[in-house]
Amino acid sequence: MTGQYVLDLEEIDETQVAVAGGKAAHLGGLSRVEGVRVPAGFCVTTAAFRRIMAEAPSIDDRLDRLSRLNPDDREAIGTLSAEIRRTIEEIAVPGDLAGAITRALARLGERAACAVRSSATAEDTPTASFAGQQDTYLNVVGPAAILRHVSRCWASLFTERAVTYRLRNGFDHRKVHMAVVVQRMVLPDASGILFTADPVTGNRKVATVDAGFGLGEALVSGLVNPDVFKVRDGEVVAKAVAVKQRALEALPAGGTREVAIDPRRQEQPALTDAQVVRLVRLGRRIEAHFGRPQDIEWCLAGDDFQIVQSRPITTLFPIPAARDGENHVYLSVGHQQMMTDPMKPLGLSMWQLTAMAPMHEAGGRLFVDATRMLASPAGRTAFLEMAGRSDPLTKDALETLFERHDFVLTPPDGGPGGPPAGGAPDPIATDPAIVTELIERSQASIAALRRDIRAKTGPALFGFLLESFQEHKRVLSDPLSMQAIMAGMEATWWLNDRLREWLGEQNAADILTLSAPGNVTSEMGLALLDVADVIRPHPEVVAFLKGVEDDGFLDELPKLAGGTEARDAIEAYLDRYGMRCVGEIDITRPRWRERPATLVPVILDNVRNFEPGAAERRFEQGRQKALKKAQEVLERLRALPDGEQKADETRRMIDRVRTFTGYREYPKYGIISRYFVYKQALLEEAGRLVRADVLPEKEDVFYLTFQEFHDAVRSNQVDDKLIQRRKDAFRSYHALTPPRVMTSDGEVITGAYRRDDVPAGALIGLAVSAGTVEGRARVILDMAQADLEPGDILVTSHTDPSWTPLFVAIAGLVTEVGGLMTHGAVIAREYGLPAVVSVVDATRLIPDGQRIRVHGSDGYVEFLP
Repeated sequence: MTGQYVLDLEEIDETQVAVAGGKAAHLGGLSRVEGVRVPAGFCVTTAAFRRIMAEAPSIDDRLDRLSRLNPDDREAIGTLSAEIRRTIEEIAVPGDLAGAITRALARLGERAACAVRSSATAEDTPTASFAGQQDTYLNVVGPAAILRHVSRCWASLFTERAVTYRLRNGFDHRKVHMAVVVQRMVLPDASGILFTADPVTGNRKVATVDAGFGLGEALVSGLVNPDVFKVRDGEVVAKAVAVKQRALEALPAGGTREVAIDPRRQEQPALTDAQVVRLVRLGRRIEAHFGRPQDIEWCLAGDDFQIVQSRPITTLFPIPAARDGENHVYLSVGHQQMMTDPMKPLGLSMWQLTAMAPMHEAGGRLFVDATRMLASPAGRTAFLEMAGRSDPLTKDALETLFERHDFVLTPPDGGPGGPPAGGAPDPIATDPAIVTELIERSQASIAALRRDIRAKTGPALFGFLLESFQEHKRVLSDPLSMQAIMAGMEATWWLNDRLREWLGEQNAADILTLSAPGNVTSEMGLALLDVADVIRPHPEVVAFLKGVEDDGFLDELPKLAGGTEARDAIEAYLDRYGMRCVGEIDITRPRWRERPATLVPVILDNVRNFEPGAAERRFEQGRQKALKKAQEVLERLRALPDGEQKADETRRMIDRVRTFTGYREYPKYGIISRYFVYKQALLEEAGRLVRADVLPEKEDVFYLTFQEFHDAVRSNQVDDKLIQRRKDAFRSYHALTPPRVMTSDGEVITGAYRRDDVPAGALIGLAVSAGTVEGRARVILDMAQADLEPGDILVTSHTDPSWTPLFVAIAGLVTEVGGLMTHGAVIAREYGLPAVVSVVDATRLIPDGQRIRVHGSDGYVEFLP
């Protein structure tokens, strides 16, 4: 031990991040792994950094100002961070600290060439790598130069890029400290990076090695393209050797220089295949030590590999846990439910407890294991056909996986694969009374839930809820409900297929289902137009609503002329639809009833953009358009051979689709209605835990699973550290993009559209609502930030029912996620909006304000001048 300011790397391990920072802690851990060589060195600890920061009281005020800056204000960040860096670099290193560093350096050899590297306390963690955020200095020679570069490393905690990274990721500048690693320089023949999992596909069984000649900085800085090797099961399975014209080498007196590589060596691989395999073997040992895939920097001197850094690969999407050693295929639930954001633990566990199929959590999202359905040829064919109707990208991803023949599936229990027992539901009569009966059943069940839950508290509430979840599933799996949903879907498919075959009509059902009766979600959008009609005649109310910032505004409305009528209209709307919100499958998300101010901007848009009576007019226009289309189609069919029979069949199917298609949205409405009842009871229970000083805030229970919440209520105890870990993890999950399809190897399979019938430069998607429209693209990721004008085209990542009030004001829809029967598609058809969904990266590729043309019948989006 060399005192509190300096520790040898051998004295450190990965538990000492607070003392040594992430890089040094990992290096200390690496030095303990058998067979792994780490260059000798020492760490200038965070205690030294804190001592230096205390020498300059003026930094405190600057840190306060820094924490208040917007991450996008590059100019202010650049100015302030430069001032802080300059102040730190100008502080003279105190004599006792300088002496400790110089003594440690003497053990390496006072004139030894060293690498001086930053090691911040928030870097190389499982959730934030901070890769490249602070500085590294190579080939530094002599005590004076080492001390100068240690100061520069301390200052590099406040580079513009590091400050911006912390601001964006919610790290407190004061809580991140800087240690510095000083290591003997390795003068390598070759160097590079080893990823123990494929960083592109996520496959944990494929390692990737990037290699070049000389120092690794040449690769990291982009000076040269690396050789790339892929290794699976102990052999090189792919190799791309680059032409390497330049390299970095160390200078004898210190520093580095760029040199030209002998033309005869430029196309030689930097490593032999045998060396690559040996390096990957080392990498697997390091990965096992740290317990997760690693991003490893390595050097080769002679025939000896030395490891100079290892950090977690933070961009990999976690794999749902199977633990049986078999191959599995997982499909994203979020892509089906139109909510690909991460969910909090209570939200995840509540959906798992109430869902009709087992679901697995990973990265704050839910996945279904489709292995059983895909393991047999018959099951696979049926599943792929259904997937193709819903989401062609999922189908293509699955086909891509199976075409490779390197990922063999076995049903998990060894039993037969294929569809579940029972097959498709039996057909039912085209009778509107069936829908009425189903809705009445659902409403009666929810009313009973509201009545019976009132008296339940404490552990008894959780027992009652577990019973309620069984009733929840019983309502969802009602055979009659399944028959009604399938009747509407099958009639849609029948009409589209037959009318394309007989009349050459594309997606005819889209017009034939306009303003279909009984769609609770499309009614929700129109009902907010009626609320606007109540408010529009009262200028005082309109002016007041423009200034609303919090959710207490409803109590203020009656003080204004017309305010009582306005409040009553909004309250009535909330009574029917207040359980809805963006991301509503996560019970922890705030509902409209809890945050009514969310609706105010949409109401004001409706006041501004529409005339009185718009809801009724709009519905009737759609109904008349559908009626006219039906008459036209039937007349054309009668003119064909066997025309009367074709027209008769088609008329029956039109009646059938209009009878049942509206019901498609009702089961979700029922689920979310029940969810709000559950949530209100659970929040009351959380309030009791707060009053008993078990929890600081009610919302902390959102970071517990249902079972953990139950345990907390029973024991009156909560693990505060668990909640904090869950909060940190939840924040980190926002940076992950959930895949549609992934395997138990961690491989993310991305599907593609195999089409050559679209114009060059167009964005391809799935056609879900017929028609073509041109307009201004409004890229909106948060419904509360919407500012729409009539004729605008909404471009967003995904929509769930809560977005429906915006649909009345737009002319078309483009989303990144969705299928033929998901919410956005259903409501677009109801409202007659041309729509293309499942357009990959639409919100990134389409600039806000860009004029575009949406081809809702052909499934693509064109950019207009």
